[in-house]
Amino acid sequence: MKMSESEIRIKVKLFAGYQEAYGVGELGLTFPPNTPVVAVRDRLISERPELEHLREITRFGINLEFVEPDTLLTEGDEVVLIPPVSGG
Repeated sequence: MKMSESEIRIKVKLFAGYQEAYGVGELGLTFPPNTPVVAVRDRLISERPELEHLREITRFGINLEFVEPDTLLTEGDEVVLIPPVSGG
């Protein structure tokens, strides 16, 4: 599949409920330039509505640093969506 020049590629690492819903630990996705990281969460929840309960409690990381939801994605970013986890 040929990627448009107006798209960026990112890697998304999945944890906890996100990983359970998708059945994999990592996804490769494309987005238009100037897309905020929160759009990754929104896309995953739109594809897997059972994740809706994580919408307001997910934190974001890009390239091993916590970031705000409005942080813009760039080509090659590694994104993590971090839902709360429980356990002891």
